[in-house]
Amino acid sequence: MRQELLSLPKGLAEEVSKNLVMVARLIDEEPEQAYAYSRIALRLASRVAAVREAAGFAAYATQKYSEALAEFRAAKRMTGSVELWPVMADCERGLGRPERALTMAGEPEVAKLDKAGQVEMRLVAAGARRDLGQLDAAIVTLQSPELASSSVQPWTARLRYAYADALLAAGREDEAREWFGKTLEADKDGATDASDRLAELDGVEFVDAMHEDEAEADEVDEDDDEADAAEVAAAERASDQAEYYDEDDEEYEPLDEGSEADIDVTDEVVADLDDDRADDKA
Repeated sequence: MRQELLSLPKGLAEEVSKNLVMVARLIDEEPEQAYAYSRIALRLASRVAAVREAAGFAAYATQKYSEALAEFRAAKRMTGSVELWPVMADCERGLGRPERALTMAGEPEVAKLDKAGQVEMRLVAAGARRDLGQLDAAIVTLQSPELASSSVQPWTARLRYAYADALLAAGREDEAREWFGKTLEADKDGATDASDRLAELDGVEFVDAMHEDEAEADEVDEDDDEADAAEVAAAERASDQAEYYDEDDEEYEPLDEGSEADIDVTDEVVADLDDDRADDKA
């Protein structure tokens, strides 16, 4: 990406880089904000493949599949790489066209993918089979050397999880339980909810006592805060009357206990990008 940005004037490259950094930083937690930053980068440098790819992933994260597909196609034309082929096929699924995704799964581009890309393509194809109600075909699609391998790769947990989920959807509960267990063995980062799915199959319900205690504590704190605020307000009113009340002042009107001034507070949030940090991460 850095090499591509070097083709731009320095000031423009820095501005585009800042926006791409924000896309990468926000896409998982705040996809809509990431999408907004991607649109800025796209307006600034639409002829840079990395920008088109980032815009595609931001649109994909916000389920704007038609837009994402257009951006991925543009990036593919610019680079000649087939790396985005699986996610392009998944966009077809998102657009309600699983048949097109399956057609793409049989195209020559798949043979040019690396191992991770081929596994991803297999996951997309299995998903397309499920979209069409072809559960048995989805299960067969996922059966592969990568699934049977005992070595753990970055894709292993997701592949095993998809297989377990397909088995469960087909009513093969015992096999599903086995594969959710195998998923859990490979999922060191907790990327899937395999443990929860196993618990559901075993009829186990988890009660988060810590969260319940925190919720109760928050309620108590809120009640205390309201009581404290009421006491402070009453004390301030009493203080105002004690300080300013003068029986000889005919124009003075004691403060009405039932009246309070309305205060309209507007919080303005300003996003200040840290140039140095953005440049370091670009």
